Amino acid sequence: MLPATIPSPTAGVLHLGPLPIRGYALCILLGIVVAVWLTERRMRTRGGEPGQVLDVAAYAVVSGIIGGRIYHVITTPDPYWGKDGNPVDALKIWEGGLGIWGAVALGALGAWVGCRRVGVRYLDFADAAAPGIAIAQGIGRWGNWFNNELYGGPTDLPWGLEIHEWDNAAGRAVTDANGEAVVQGIYHPTFLYEAIFVMALAVVLLLIERRRSLAPGQLFGLYIAGYPIGRIIIEKMRTDDAELILGQRLNVWTSIIVFLIGVAIVVHTGRRARKPSETTPEPSTM
Repeated sequence: MLPATIPSPTAGVLHLGPLPIRGYALCILLGIVVAVWLTERRMRTRGGEPGQVLDVAAYAVVSGIIGGRIYHVITTPDPYWGKDGNPVDALKIWEGGLGIWGAVALGALGAWVGCRRVGVRYLDFADAAAPGIAIAQGIGRWGNWFNNELYGGPTDLPWGLEIHEWDNAAGRAVTDANGEAVVQGIYHPTFLYEAIFVMALAVVLLLIERRRSLAPGQLFGLYIAGYPIGRIIIEKMRTDDAELILGQRLNVWTSIIVFLIGVAIVVHTGRRARKPSETTPEPSTM
């Protein structure tokens, strides 16, 4: 029989002796490995040489993690700068909290620097990386499952997510007097909704690339424009604390801006690719 709800782990960290292994970190690392592997394969079809993607990824991944953490801390300041906050916790990435917008923004900048150093065309790399980035997001979202976080409102649907009262510092569920994990409630698994959406987005990107002739940079632009569409819907389902602007969560406004940026990338790269043919004079018939 199928379970009535989706269970959540009662511990997000496994101790191997003195070494803590956190589920959140493992999901992020697995996503990075898959993205680098897929991008490496796709870059070779674009004339890339073995090892170039890994060299560029060294810049992009570090920059992306830093950018993701900065965005999270800025947009969710209370746990770090609020009344009962601790600024030192802003450095504890392993406890969760990476904003995708900051990760993509600084990750893209890091990739640009890496491409210049390695000698790879940036737009080729961005197009090769786009599906892998989406897949990495989907894998990384399971880190939120390990941390019992990023869920929506209460639900009695069969795929409702069981959430425990959580001790972030310990990385495990709060227990009662009998040592049993305390269940907080059953909620919409918004982390799962987003994981499914970005995996589907990756498939759509690959299908579009196969069936359409795209200018360099357009596939990356489609990823940038496509992700916010699902994120806006999922963001409005979430119940975690967030900064509000005009009654809407900050990430909703960010999603709208990023969508427009993605559309601009698609239009701009398409126009730039057409310019040479439009400006080349026609051969004389005389």
